[in-house]
Amino acid sequence: MTEERPDPMKIEFVSDIACPWCAVGLHALDLALARLGPELPVELSFQPFELNPTMGPEGADTVQYLSAKYGITPEQIAQNQANIRQRGAAVGFAFGTRSRVWNTFDAHRLLCWAEEAGPAGAQGRLKHALLQAYHGDGRNPSDPAVLVELASAAGLDAERARQIPAGDDYAAVVREREQFWQRAGVNSVPAVVIDRKHLISGGQPPEVFEEALRRIAAEAAG
Repeated sequence: MTEERPDPMKIEFVSDIACPWCAVGLHALDLALARLGPELPVELSFQPFELNPTMGPEGADTVQYLSAKYGITPEQIAQNQANIRQRGAAVGFAFGTRSRVWNTFDAHRLLCWAEEAGPAGAQGRLKHALLQAYHGDGRNPSDPAVLVELASAAGLDAERARQIPAGDDYAAVVREREQFWQRAGVNSVPAVVIDRKHLISGGQPPEVFEEALRRIAAEAAG
């Protein structure tokens, strides 16, 4: 890139906390942005998508749930998990043991709040913390105590973080955004949307993100 963009590149990372490929994709995108450095200013936000929107508060056993949902065997699940662990390690994310699948709606509500009312960078810090808690530590992202802890560590107000899961704040916002992306054609995640014009699908390697972002920036610069 020889010319700077007149304004920051808008990157919307559509994803779910429950999606392991979203953890891989986000860390790969982070690496790509670090390589690009200040020559490519970006505005990165995180948009909601739920893989398991009807999941109850009790959660479900991971292997049983995935077997029923995708029609695959425990052996296939184990192989998929091994592949994902390998891809995660390549971009600096360590997957741990996660025995249950949980609902993520309240986590998305906090992410919307963090974007709207939090300090700079808080939404990104919370997103990373949620992915680590779920995929790295096997914690429940629908547990209000977990949400308050992670939000506070991300620099957000703990008392407000406690109030949101207890009420309905940001519920309509999450549903509206989910519907927007579904109408836009996003049916799998991660979906990385650039300037509302370009889509990079899946947990791509850093090199793929870097090349695509360079190309899009060059096209925008004319």
